[in-house]
Amino acid sequence: MHLHLERDDDPQTLQFVAKMDADSERLLKTPEFEADCIAIKDMIEREDRLITTTRRGNWLFDFHRSADHPLGRWYRLPADRAPLPDAPWEPIFDLDAFCAQEDRKWLWRGAITCPWEPTRVLLCLSDGGSDPIRMLEFDCETKSIVEGGFDTPAVRSHATWLSRDEIAYFGSIDRESSTRSGWPRVGRRLKRGQSPADAPALYAADDSDIYGSCSIFDPQLAGLATGEAAKPIRIFSTGHEIGSASHFIEDGDGSLRRIDLPKDAEFGFNHSHLIWLAKTDERLPAGSLTLQPLPREPGKSDAEERRILFSPNERQSVSQFLLLREWCVFIVSDNMQPHLFVLDLTRTDAEIREIALPADVQTVSVAPLYSDLHLGDDTLQVYGAGFLQPPSSYRLDLGDRQNPLELKHIASSPTYFDSEGMTSVLLEATSEDGTKVPYHIVLPRSWTKGELPVLMYGYGGFDVSLGPYYSGVIGRWLEQGNAYVMAYIRGGGEFGPNWHRAAKGHGRHKAFADFAAVARDLVARGYTKPSRIAGNGGSNGGLLTGVMTTRYPKDFGAIWCQVPVLDMTRFHVFPAGKAWIDEYGDPDNPADRDYLLSYSPLHDVKPTSEITYPSIYIESSSNDDRVHPSHARRFAAQLEALGHHPLFHEFGSGGHGGDGASTERATRTALGYSFLRETIVKGKNL
Repeated sequence: MHLHLERDDDPQTLQFVAKMDADSERLLKTPEFEADCIAIKDMIEREDRLITTTRRGNWLFDFHRSADHPLGRWYRLPADRAPLPDAPWEPIFDLDAFCAQEDRKWLWRGAITCPWEPTRVLLCLSDGGSDPIRMLEFDCETKSIVEGGFDTPAVRSHATWLSRDEIAYFGSIDRESSTRSGWPRVGRRLKRGQSPADAPALYAADDSDIYGSCSIFDPQLAGLATGEAAKPIRIFSTGHEIGSASHFIEDGDGSLRRIDLPKDAEFGFNHSHLIWLAKTDERLPAGSLTLQPLPREPGKSDAEERRILFSPNERQSVSQFLLLREWCVFIVSDNMQPHLFVLDLTRTDAEIREIALPADVQTVSVAPLYSDLHLGDDTLQVYGAGFLQPPSSYRLDLGDRQNPLELKHIASSPTYFDSEGMTSVLLEATSEDGTKVPYHIVLPRSWTKGELPVLMYGYGGFDVSLGPYYSGVIGRWLEQGNAYVMAYIRGGGEFGPNWHRAAKGHGRHKAFADFAAVARDLVARGYTKPSRIAGNGGSNGGLLTGVMTTRYPKDFGAIWCQVPVLDMTRFHVFPAGKAWIDEYGDPDNPADRDYLLSYSPLHDVKPTSEITYPSIYIESSSNDDRVHPSHARRFAAQLEALGHHPLFHEFGSGGHGGDGASTERATRTALGYSFLRETIVKGKNL
């Protein structure tokens, strides 16, 4: 079915994409689009924004885009200065200039700190927004690329510093170094100036696994231990499926010993403890968070010293956890309301303490101030926000045991829209099997009952949790008299592992039913009508919106389908798709294939003589190497072949996340909102 569209350089593919792009631009590049584009670009480039910083040595660091530098610059600031926009930030790496010099578009993906020399880093640069990453050694003191330093090829990769002069490099440099999913399998001890292919292997996952990785902690370097306890800790991990892994600690003789944990668990460690979140009931109830000593010595069982930090009730889950040097930190979501907890690891009798949060925040996240656990102290940065609350940053000085533990406000984001009179409400819909499905609706200051245009977003897969966040783009949509809905459907992780597992494999239809139930609940409550509702989602959420088009067309007036998975019989023929078999099922297994075909959007398209679909805008990227753009192309082609009129746009770069320079990002977003305006606001049938 339109298989030639899987070939990126096929003349028919290029002709199809060019024609469809031109058609969508002709209909969507309206005067309102131009105004949106300018406004969104200005938001991306604002200088008076909230700065989320990290510390290396005596410097704070920040990366951001501006009108003069649309790809962005990396800045540093003396660590004794408050990280505010008007502080004397000094640019040290100009990505725009670097790309101009190389005549190639690289996009920022952060930096990996060398703990032995914290102002020496590996810059991580994405090839045009795609998954391949180039790592380039950079000196933050001299503000220059290190001559003769690490410079790895742009492949799927990650790395950990082993010493000042070596890294544990996992890179998909060839088929032998990759898993069947295309992610790095083999870790190598790579020296500066050495080709990855020539570096000796440190560790290897199996070809059938998803990835291999390495984590290092040196207690002596961190100043946390002496004697036997100061020996470096090296842990290798193998990801068997997304969310399932085994972890191996290296003993003194160089052998690897598997850490006795369930495979279906999230995991973290420091020099003394490990922490894990159960995803099944194998040992503890799913969703339980457990702390126990790190098993440094073989043969020793620490199970009796295990401490359950949290065991969930209904509608509760752990949304984040981490181990600092001497503290454990975790966040619990209780019916979408965050609670922050800390535990002092230096005291065996320490009690878990809840840190009071500002009353108006709907979501909270935390990050250490220092970029590497070996460095600095346990200063914690806390960020709080909501749909209508601009984000604020706070500092929690966990290392200060003399004073009460309380958040210290550092800065707040400026408002990006006028929220006066707007409201955010948590509601529930009832799915077809009786399950209650929560969702947030954010309402504009004034609206007409039964006629409210609603942008409804969902994901529902891979244990990914959605939550309230502040967005100037959504704010602009609200200011124009429209509503925004975020649906917490099954398949996600909002309410713990069982909420995810319910929609895995042959339960996938439950996620689809949940999303449709929310749309119907909006109508039943009198907010709107189906022709005013637009379903939106990307990646797995693109599958969700594809199914809304073909299975629930009467519940929506428009569908904005981004970087979607749409052919459920061929997703696994592309390397990255092999990693999704555990989530969706195996198309080569007859029972799974029958189930996948029962909802596969590409195979479910019917002709106009039988059905009318809502207006649909399908968006993809030519260089998306996670979900191949042929999913979007073939779906659009099949719709067109059966008499429908889909809008389709394939952007030349941006990868799976739609990244790019500020103008490119603004254009991409503004086209989507133009589609919404023309359909559910103006009532056009595009």
